[in-house]
Amino acid sequence: MRGLLLIIIVLSIALPSSVFSQTHIYTLYRNSVLDPSMRIHIATFDASDGIEYNSGNCWLTARLFNDQDGIKTTFWCEEGRFKGSSN
Repeated sequence: MRGLLLIIIVLSIALPSSVFSQTHIYTLYRNSVLDPSMRIHIATFDASDGIEYNSGNCWLTARLFNDQDGIKTTFWCEEGRFKGSSN
């Protein structure tokens, strides 16, 4: 759990917000144990380094979260800024 907190802190410092088209931005989501269809915003990757950088970091973070023992939710990335649940 301490490693997870460190990842969140590093990413929040290292990935400053910038103005880009939605195609350069990736957002990390997770579902809920109580409602698997729920989309919960975790992080937005919108660094000025472009789509490959943001996409790669988002999916790497999703894998790190998903690979932890005992995790009962699923983490994934989507292109663009945060979009709420369609429920």
